[in-house]
Amino acid sequence: MMEDVKQLNPFLTPQFRVPFDQIQAADVEPAIAQLLAEARGRQETIGQIAGEPNFANTMHALDEMTEPLDFAMGVVRHLEAVATYPELRAALNAVQPGVSAFYSGIPLDERLWRAIKHYSASEEASTLAGERRRFLTKTMEAFRRHGADLDVAGKTRLEAIDVELTQLTTKFGENVLDSTNAFELRITDEAQLAGLPPTAVAAARESAQRKGQEGWRFTLQAPDYFAVMTYLDDGSVRRQVYEAYSIRATKEPWDNRGLVSSILQLRREKGRLLGFGDFADFVLEDRMAHTGKRALTFLEELRTKTERRFQLENEELLQFRRSLEGSDAPRLAPWDVGYYAEKQRAALYDFDEEALRPYFPLERVAAGLFDLVNRLYGIRVIEEQGVPAWDPQVHFYRVEDEDGAFLGGFYADWFPRENKRGGAWMDAFLTGGPDGAGFRPHLGLICGNLTPPVGGKPALLTHREVETIFHEFGHLLHHMLSRVTIRSLAGTNVAWDFVELPSQIMENWCWERAALDLFARHWETGEAIPGDLFEKMNRARTFRAANSQMRQLGFGFVDLMMHICYQPEQDGDPVAYARRILQEFSPAALPPDHAMIAGFTHLFSSPVGYGAGYYSYKWAEVLEADAFTRFRDHGIFSREIGREFRNNILSRGDSEDPAELYRRFMGREPDPDALLRRSGLLA
Repeated sequence: MMEDVKQLNPFLTPQFRVPFDQIQAADVEPAIAQLLAEARGRQETIGQIAGEPNFANTMHALDEMTEPLDFAMGVVRHLEAVATYPELRAALNAVQPGVSAFYSGIPLDERLWRAIKHYSASEEASTLAGERRRFLTKTMEAFRRHGADLDVAGKTRLEAIDVELTQLTTKFGENVLDSTNAFELRITDEAQLAGLPPTAVAAARESAQRKGQEGWRFTLQAPDYFAVMTYLDDGSVRRQVYEAYSIRATKEPWDNRGLVSSILQLRREKGRLLGFGDFADFVLEDRMAHTGKRALTFLEELRTKTERRFQLENEELLQFRRSLEGSDAPRLAPWDVGYYAEKQRAALYDFDEEALRPYFPLERVAAGLFDLVNRLYGIRVIEEQGVPAWDPQVHFYRVEDEDGAFLGGFYADWFPRENKRGGAWMDAFLTGGPDGAGFRPHLGLICGNLTPPVGGKPALLTHREVETIFHEFGHLLHHMLSRVTIRSLAGTNVAWDFVELPSQIMENWCWERAALDLFARHWETGEAIPGDLFEKMNRARTFRAANSQMRQLGFGFVDLMMHICYQPEQDGDPVAYARRILQEFSPAALPPDHAMIAGFTHLFSSPVGYGAGYYSYKWAEVLEADAFTRFRDHGIFSREIGREFRNNILSRGDSEDPAELYRRFMGREPDPDALLRRSGLLA
C-alpha cells in the first residue's frame, strides 16, 4: 500500500525525471507530512545506535537522512518561485513552519548529538582522512554553532526563532513578487517612446497586446526597467518607473518595512543566543572571511581604492550633461544617471550596447557556451525533447563526460513571467554520489529573466544578459562536475564567499574575441561581430567601473552594517538607516522615500540567504579575476588548465578548505589587486 501511495504522490520519492506534469498543490501537504515522519524516524535510528558506532551507521546515515525531504521541499520552493499560484503558495506556507522546525531541531537533538560525539571518540574516527575527516569536523562545528550545547530553554527559543524567520522571509519574497507585478505603465502616445531601442518598443507593444490593451505596456521586470532607465528620453517617465521600483513592497498589502525590522531583530537574537556578538559573526564563522569585521575591512579597503575615481566619474558625467544642455543643467537625479551615462559612453567610445543585440540570439549563445565547456572540460551538453517541465518555454539538457559517462541534467528557464520571481539563479534538485561502481547523476536548474523573443525574431540579448547566462552556468558546472562522495560537502555546498568563483570566472570568456566567435553571430547574416564594434566594446569595458564597483560595495556595506551595527533604539527606521548608507555609494541624491531594502530579496527572502554575506560577490570577484589570468596568459581554451580548474575547484565541492583548493590551482596566494587591474582602477 505504501508503494501505491508513493507512486501516486510525485513528491515522495526523489527521481531524476521529475514529473512536473503531474505535480499538484494538493500533493504538497500529505507528502511533506509523510517525509517529515520518515526523516524523524531515520534521525531517531541514528540516535539509538546500539554498540559501537561506525561511519556508515552514524555519519553516512546523517548525510542521507534528509535527502527525500530536501528533494521534495526543493521542488515545492522552486515551483513557487517560477510558476506560483494561490493554492501552491498556500500549501508551501502551510508546510514551511513544520519543516523549518525540523531542520533547526536537528543539531538540538541531544541523542543525535551524543551519537555523533560518541562516534568522534571512536577508534575508527581517529583514523579518518580526507572528505570523511572534514565531514566529521565540520559536522561537529556546525552542531555546536547551531545550538547543540544550549540548555533546554535556549533550544526551545532557537527553534521558535527559526520557524518565525522562515515564515517572515517567505512572506518578504511573496510581497516583492506581488508588488512588482502590481505595477504597469501604459503609454499611448508614441512620441513618449523616443530614445527606446526597437527591441524594447516591440516588447512593450506585445506586452500590451497580451493584456488586451492599446499602446505600449511597461513593467518593473528587468528587461523593461533597464531599457527605460538607459534609453528613454522622457525624464518624467524615467522618474515614474524609477520611483515605482525603488519603493516596491512598501505599500499595503505588500509592505515589507515591518518585516525588515522583525527579521533583523530575530537574526540579532539568534546570533547572540548562539554565543556570537552579532548575526554576521555567526554566519561568517565557517566562511573565508570568518568574521563580520574582516568582511567590513575587505569592503572598506576596496572602497578606499575606488572612491576617488568614483567621484571623478560622476563629475565627468555632470559636465557631459552640461555640455549637451548648458551650464545651468541641474545635477543628475537617480533616474538620469543610466540615461546620460549611456549617452556619454556612446560619445566617448562610439559604442551603443544595443548594436550588439543582433549578434546574441539566445540559441546561439547557449550553443557557444556548450562548445566552450566542451573545449575546457570535455563535457557534452545535449538538449532532450519531451521532458516534462513547469512551463512550455523551459528546456532540458543532459550532460555527458568525454568518455560518454552520464553526469546529469538540468532545466533552463530564461524568460520573465508574472508567476515567476525576478533575478537569475541556479539551484539543485539532486546531488549525485556513489552508486555501486558508478556515480548517481546530478540534477539542477538555471533561471533568468532575459529579453524574450519579440516581433517574430529570436530572443536577442544584451551583452550583460550573455554574461548572466555564463555566470549561472558556472554555478551549474560546480554542481554537475562534483565528484565528492559526501552529499553535504558536494557541489555548491561551499562557503558563500567561495561559491561565486566558479560562476563569476565564466563571465571573462564573454570578453574574449576567440570565445565570442564561437557564438556571437548575427541572427540574420551569421556574421561575427565586426572588428571595430568589438574594439569599441572592449574600450568601453571599464567605463564607469568605479560606479559599478561602488554600487556592489554599497549593497555589501548596507548588509553588514544592518547585521553588525544597526541598533533600532538609536538608529530608528531600518529603511531610512539603509538609505543613509546607500547614499554614500550613490552617484545621485536618493529620494526621501527610497526603500530599496524593502525589495532586497538577496538579504531578506530566506532565513539566511545572502544576509551578512553580500560581500561574497566582491570577495569571489577578486579570486576569479586572479584565477582567470592563468587562462588569459596560457590559452583561454586550454584543456590542461581547464582540467586543473575542474579537478581542483569544480569537482571538489567543500571536500577541502577553499583557500587550499585555490592555492593548488594557482600555485600561490590570491593577488588582491587583480580585480582593480582588470577594472582599470589601479593607479
